[in-house]
Amino acid sequence: MKVLYAIQGTGNGHLSRARDIIPALQRKNVELDILVSGTQADIKLPYPIKYQLSGWSFIFGKKGGVDMWRTYLKTNAARINKEIKSIPVAEYDLVINDFEPISAWACKTKNLPCVALSHQSAVLSRHAPKPKQKDHLGKIILEKYAPSTSQYGFHFKNYDDNIFTPIIRQDVRSIKTSPGEHYTVYLPSYSDEKILKMLSNIKDVKWQVFSKHNQKEFISKDITISPITNEAFVHSMAESKGVLCGAGFETPAEALYMQKKLLVIPMKGQYEQQCNAAALKDMGVPVVKSLKIKHLDKIKNWVYTDTKIEVNYPDLTDEIIESVLEESLTFKKDKQF
Repeated sequence: MKVLYAIQGTGNGHLSRARDIIPALQRKNVELDILVSGTQADIKLPYPIKYQLSGWSFIFGKKGGVDMWRTYLKTNAARINKEIKSIPVAEYDLVINDFEPISAWACKTKNLPCVALSHQSAVLSRHAPKPKQKDHLGKIILEKYAPSTSQYGFHFKNYDDNIFTPIIRQDVRSIKTSPGEHYTVYLPSYSDEKILKMLSNIKDVKWQVFSKHNQKEFISKDITISPITNEAFVHSMAESKGVLCGAGFETPAEALYMQKKLLVIPMKGQYEQQCNAAALKDMGVPVVKSLKIKHLDKIKNWVYTDTKIEVNYPDLTDEIIESVLEESLTFKKDKQF
């Protein structure tokens, strides 16, 4: 069976999950090609990538949200259309898509099946938690960005039959955890200056901040700011007192799996993160709307309490991949017409 696995390269979560999904696919003895599109990831895949595309990336800002102007400047419709036409999706028995728009639209334009295997699929389920404040445009973008013909999703809980608990990568499952002396911070949509200004108000607390905006480590009193690398970030979380991060999916899921106390700040204007924040809040995880001084007391309260959320995230990667590969039987039948 010839399989194309297409991965979104904006942020680190999709590629982190792929590090476990790719070996699971290889164990099924499929002929596997990998496609990655996007420009905002810090994590590299230790596997050969057949198609490396610019894709359509949302650019992180420094004020708590997406930088819409830079995103607009990076969006080249002619290039995107050319990339869509360049991917020979018809040559594959199965296209597995982790919120990757180029291969998804290539399949749609050729009326071919595309199986979504992503967190976004779970977020869109009518059974998954949603924020109280409606965001019709954000929901439409999430629905249309990477269209699919069938969906398998990952979320913090099994909200539906086709929704699984998170894939926790093996380097996280195998690492030894301990209650250290610092807090791990990953807030890629905020500037280092903004994070420093806020955290410096909390005295006698050590912070290890991982930054998308700085390529050299520097220390300011009890705050260390470092460029993000996979190994350093995982070790920092494992040895932390707790994790302060955006309301993405993989980092909060890994923090919960490690039994670390967690505080999330969802990105402004990012519907998926608002949905994640709603789900986490339902589970008892504290949520802060933004990194503003008016929310300082909430962050302090979190630091000085020790509330942890119990979760059960078994390793079901092989079973999930087996279910997805069964889609190929339908795909082959469709190709005959």
